[in-house]
Amino acid sequence: MNTVTASAPGFLSAATRFLFFTGKGGVGKTSLSAASAIALADAGRRVLLVSTDAASNLDEMLGVSLRNQPVDVPGVPGLAVLNIDPDTAAEAYRLRVLAQLEADASEDERATVREQLSGACTTEIAAFDEFAALLAQEGGGWDHVIFDTAPTGHTLRLLSLPKAWSGFLAGNDRGASCLGPHSGLKMQETRFNAALAALSNAAITTVVLVTRPDPRPMQEAARTAEELRTLGLSNQRLVVNGVFHASRPDDATAKAFEALGREAMAHMPQALARLPRDEVPLRAFDTVGLPALRALLGAGPMPVTVPDAAAGVAPLPAEPLSRLADELATLGHGLIMVMGKGGVGKTTIAAALAVGLVQRGHSVHLTTTDPAAHVAETLNGSLPNLKVGRIDPKAETQAYIAKIMATRGKTLDEQGQALLLEDLQSPCTEEVAVFHAFSRVVNEARSAFVVLDTAPTGHSLLLMDATGAYHRQMMQQYESSNNAAHIITPLMRLQDASMTHVILVTLPEATPVSQAAALQDDLRRAKIEPWAWVINKSVAATGTTDPLLQARLAGEHRQTARIAGGLARRTFVLPWLAEPPVGVSALGALVEPAAEAASS
Repeated sequence: MNTVTASAPGFLSAATRFLFFTGKGGVGKTSLSAASAIALADAGRRVLLVSTDAASNLDEMLGVSLRNQPVDVPGVPGLAVLNIDPDTAAEAYRLRVLAQLEADASEDERATVREQLSGACTTEIAAFDEFAALLAQEGGGWDHVIFDTAPTGHTLRLLSLPKAWSGFLAGNDRGASCLGPHSGLKMQETRFNAALAALSNAAITTVVLVTRPDPRPMQEAARTAEELRTLGLSNQRLVVNGVFHASRPDDATAKAFEALGREAMAHMPQALARLPRDEVPLRAFDTVGLPALRALLGAGPMPVTVPDAAAGVAPLPAEPLSRLADELATLGHGLIMVMGKGGVGKTTIAAALAVGLVQRGHSVHLTTTDPAAHVAETLNGSLPNLKVGRIDPKAETQAYIAKIMATRGKTLDEQGQALLLEDLQSPCTEEVAVFHAFSRVVNEARSAFVVLDTAPTGHSLLLMDATGAYHRQMMQQYESSNNAAHIITPLMRLQDASMTHVILVTLPEATPVSQAAALQDDLRRAKIEPWAWVINKSVAATGTTDPLLQARLAGEHRQTARIAGGLARRTFVLPWLAEPPVGVSALGALVEPAAEAASS
């Protein structure tokens, strides 16, 4: 068996069987995991690359359609790719649980189990079940299994599930949960325990924490390192992706770009500084296609960046963020959902719009569904008429359990209450509780402004799936009654264009634009029409002469041409800023009303 190239990063030179790439959205997890899988396969290993992100773009990078079964990657012998598709996994899980029912079970009993298996938590456990099977080494014979994970908050949830479910199932074979009979779960207990053992074994599992040379993703990576260590995942390495060195000392943009990275590296959190570290330079090319992915880690020649016709097109008709705040303010109230791929700046845009609405005389509730929850850090202060909240999964779960025990539990005897409480300790209760909290936020927007900073795309789509499932359940429940016409579900409010305004945020790069377009398609299938796009961190107006940044600027022209070609109905732009907009004052400057800006 061959070895990887001498120039390969340290985490590949002695790669363990399982490699997890995790980090804040937008730091390059997918690019690095795909490049690593290719490097190991080129060295003669049998490699399976697995995406656990519902919004994965591995298909675009590798030029192969993803399925719930391994698919060989053309041009890379020994490499296969697999996407854990939640819906496909959920259906397979339902069939397995139903097959465990006694042969003489009545149709009513089977219908009850089917109803129990219709919720979003079934989707989560089914996807986790597929993940656990890979960790339990069930078939395949792969030398390496590389996981391209969803952004941090979702990944922490995924990696904590083996321990959570193993504890929940220990000695528990009674009753039924939202995942059907516990006997159906008990058949998976051995698999869950094997998954937990594999994750905790430093000889076979490595967590690769990916960050950019930027304070916020570094802080998130540091928190992740500590949380994973408490879960038993102690074998960790750090990769700093996108390290930039200016080649023109007289280019102010390039100097500022480099200085920001150097400052972040110098003040790296101790939880990261003590880890073995690899650095990957910022590249001039998009990491799409095998040549680019091989070049990313230095295993192949650098792709030649050729200017194309898009570089000469007319500028995108995009307006400043202050204009977006002006238009939203005229609505008087409503839900403003800021959505997009991780790392594109959703939190900054959401916080700026909330501040802008307060500047224009409105009271605003700014909240987030993101498990990473950076809203308070971004605001870094308070403002009259601005309420800041968070849908905290743990707090919402505790409140939900207390509510159920106080309502359903009061009619039960002591044994029944104990069984109900036992069922509510199920890890899937968190998903139900978060959905109920989200529903309350949606309802609040009927009479006030609510700005919702959503989780990265994949996690948000799962929440939207839960919203759709609840809508279908309510409509089926009331379709035969006279009350059906009076039912208004959260999904119906999201579909109401007079109440809900979805803002898609993207960077002017190939992957974020593609994922914003895919998210837009998903929303339209749910009959939710995005209201506008925001292009964040545009370098087009900086006038940089640095060769590497100019090469990336050519890519920006190509992406803005795509957006102008019909993707967005309305487009707003926020330029790349040498000083990240943190704090109420800095955010307010991004959306300052025109009259105030002119007088200042």
